[in-house]
Amino acid sequence: MSRMEMRRLGRTGVRVSPLCLGAMMFGSWGNTDHEESVGIIHRALDAGINFIDTADVYARGESEEIVGKALSGGRRENVILATKVHGTMGDDPNEFGNSRRWIVREVENSLRRLQTDWIDLYQIHRPEADTDIDETLGALTDLVRAGKVRYIGSSTFPASQIVEAQWVAQQRGRDRFVCEQPPYSLLVRGIEVDVLPTARRYGMGVIPWSPLAGGWLTGRYRKDAELPSSRRAERLPSRYDMSIPGNQRKLEAADALATLAEDAGMTLIELALAFVIRHPAVTAAIIGPRTMEHLESQLTAADVTLSDDVLDRIDEIVPPGVNVNPQDQGWENPALRPAARRR
Repeated sequence: MSRMEMRRLGRTGVRVSPLCLGAMMFGSWGNTDHEESVGIIHRALDAGINFIDTADVYARGESEEIVGKALSGGRRENVILATKVHGTMGDDPNEFGNSRRWIVREVENSLRRLQTDWIDLYQIHRPEADTDIDETLGALTDLVRAGKVRYIGSSTFPASQIVEAQWVAQQRGRDRFVCEQPPYSLLVRGIEVDVLPTARRYGMGVIPWSPLAGGWLTGRYRKDAELPSSRRAERLPSRYDMSIPGNQRKLEAADALATLAEDAGMTLIELALAFVIRHPAVTAAIIGPRTMEHLESQLTAADVTLSDDVLDRIDEIVPPGVNVNPQDQGWENPALRPAARRR
């Protein structure tokens, strides 16, 4: 594989690889062997990846600890390290969320687990209706000025809240989100309608999560094959329950896309990742390998170029801006719940 060509992360001037190593599957959520996980991280770095994304909530801090081990001994300086805050980290009702109280406490825990003095990109993992975005941005701005965080970003924010955060930052003199991390794949294209154009208008980097649609685009989901079992399916059974019509549609689309990949002389994994990183608004696709074999199967996607003919055929299978299963959008708008629409 050729050396990866670096891309600018929004307007920060920072350059990152088009594949970002996601660490969600390191620890009790996936690979419980720390040394093996460290080896996967080192292999990714040796292959040219310089961008790692994790979160405090992944295996309740274990993922961050593994990343910290992997980057100790001199590797930290050359890595753009991203993590996230928001998820529940304890039994106390305040060990969660986007409040100043929690953010300034939890960043210290992440820094300790990651064995680092600074976080390159600190992201709010999900929007939270109960917390004023100005409070969140104010706390994050203080962390930037204290030197604990270099840049701040959002994850899975709808377009309206991306705009609100940018407006509040400008009006209140806060640091702004330089990056958005949304769900995006061949099966989950809804963000093409509004999130991606909005991010481009504000010069934000975009680092999509789940470009393989939670395993649906690995080539294992075929109409004539027995459905595979996975830890994701155990944790999120509704996303893989074939009695749900939306999942049946995903199976049909995944099968058609696998056939298209075969016709184009590539794996479905390569097709899926190349599709995501080709979009002009996208900076890097977050890959989430659990094993070394998973990593190796994904690294080659950085060298794949999709022709216009292949892109046209993709659009025939899954039209632009469409989520094959609407439940996979990654964020539920409270205003669209039935009770909220009635009252």
